[in-house]
Amino acid sequence: MNLEKCTIFQLHYFCVFYRNYFSSSVKILLFSPLFMISYVNGQIAELNPALAVIETNGVGYGLLISLSTYSQIQGKPTAKLFVESVYVRDDNPRYFGFADIEERDLFRKLISVSGVGGGSAILMLSSLSAPEIAGAINTANVALLKSIKGIGEKTAQRIVVDLKGKMGKHEGGISQILNPSYNKNKDEALMALVTLGFPKLAAEKAVEKATKQQGVATDNVELLIKAALKNM
Repeated sequence: MNLEKCTIFQLHYFCVFYRNYFSSSVKILLFSPLFMISYVNGQIAELNPALAVIETNGVGYGLLISLSTYSQIQGKPTAKLFVESVYVRDDNPRYFGFADIEERDLFRKLISVSGVGGGSAILMLSSLSAPEIAGAINTANVALLKSIKGIGEKTAQRIVVDLKGKMGKHEGGISQILNPSYNKNKDEALMALVTLGFPKLAAEKAVEKATKQQGVATDNVELLIKAALKNM
């Protein structure tokens, strides 16, 4: 028997292809993950408030990120992002990156709740800071949680029931998002909202409302996006 064998590595899975000399059929063995990608460390090839592409060894890893992570790595040539994968379907993973382990741990806790997917969790982390989310959960502040786009009252209640007492001790509170200064970061905020999955027209209206009617500053993209998210 002549066995021809090759191995292909692609993120979580690898396949072993082999052809039997006595058969024309090609058999494919798909293995479950043998390891996980814990972090990616390399050059920042592309960055916007919702997506980071980290290049290492000639490979660019596209990772969805929160505004918190964006603000921590913005302006830096390199970054180390801790990685978590969430499967939309069995064959369709989405990869998320976090500037610190604590944010990734909170993300993992959020997606452990039924009804909270990766997109909803990253949107929560972009709308409120980690201490604010933890504080809302620990104090059963359902109103604050359901103010986040895509989080309804039942989901907010479920988050509190499942995670209360598991968040550590944090003081909750809503950050101040108003600032009188102004610059030209609206396009970047709009790009982030569209990347998060919002229709462009709705995103444009939300950003305009935040800047023109509510007086939100655009010198800080993170705060501008948080304000716009409240208008979606």
